[in-house]
Amino acid sequence: MTDQGVTKLQLQLQAFASERDWEQFHTPKNLIMALMGEVGELAEIFQWLTADQAAEVMGDAVKADHVREELADVFGYILRLADVLGVDLEKALLAKITSNDAKYPIEKSRGNAKKYTELK
Repeated sequence: MTDQGVTKLQLQLQAFASERDWEQFHTPKNLIMALMGEVGELAEIFQWLTADQAAEVMGDAVKADHVREELADVFGYILRLADVLGVDLEKALLAKITSNDAKYPIEKSRGNAKKYTELK
């Protein structure tokens, strides 16, 4: 997704909130709380599945629709939160990728899940 795509989505979310006079509720704290709730709803879909069942969840049309809806809710709240806080998500993610690349050199991290502080 390009920054233009992210910006366009954020403008749509701004308009949606503005038309309903919801900006007053879209404080960073409230948006984070809403985001946590939506992540919980997404997690609930996978909660009692085995790893194999989770890998196949998109093969079930009803579950796949539910996953897409919850992912969209999570993404929407992330976009809205970033907008309210003035965070350029594309720049922030690119910076994080660069940081992780330095923390997790391929030769030390390939094939294991150790945290960067545990890599020797």
